[in-house]
Amino acid sequence: MAERQVPAPSASEEAPSQGAGRTRARKRRPALDLGVLDGHLGYFVRRLQVWIFQDFVRTLSAFDIRPAQFSVLVVIEANPGLSQADLGETLGIERARLVRLLDGLEKRGLTRRQPSPNDRRSHALSLTEAGKEALQRIKSLAAEHEAHLTDHLGADKRNALLAALRDFP
Repeated sequence: MAERQVPAPSASEEAPSQGAGRTRARKRRPALDLGVLDGHLGYFVRRLQVWIFQDFVRTLSAFDIRPAQFSVLVVIEANPGLSQADLGETLGIERARLVRLLDGLEKRGLTRRQPSPNDRRSHALSLTEAGKEALQRIKSLAAEHEAHLTDHLGADKRNALLAALRDFP
């Protein structure tokens, strides 16, 4: 089986040196045999996901927005009045985690929950005016993040991955 290069750690993974606030660069590690992982899609999807999330968080650091929060804001924007249950089901976020996430976005003044006009047992979700304004700037940075991903993968690989994963249940 062919060996794969193990990427050097990112700057955030480098070991601190003796000097305050400085990091010392590590040497590139020798290639390791990944064994059966070399043929496991999940391993490589997870590695890509970690890179994507790290770049997303770094690119959007000015807004302190995580990928799940971004997804929630974008789906609420596209579907004003959406119920929490429908939002959670669409994004695959468990109920308790979604409630905490929405509480945080509400405390930041980005979203609001109002009684649903169709079902007294649920809430209708919407963005606040501040949420709408912030989301426009956040989406601009998210587009910058997507450009980083395209630069890293190449447009053809990015588009092929997107097409393949879009069809996944």
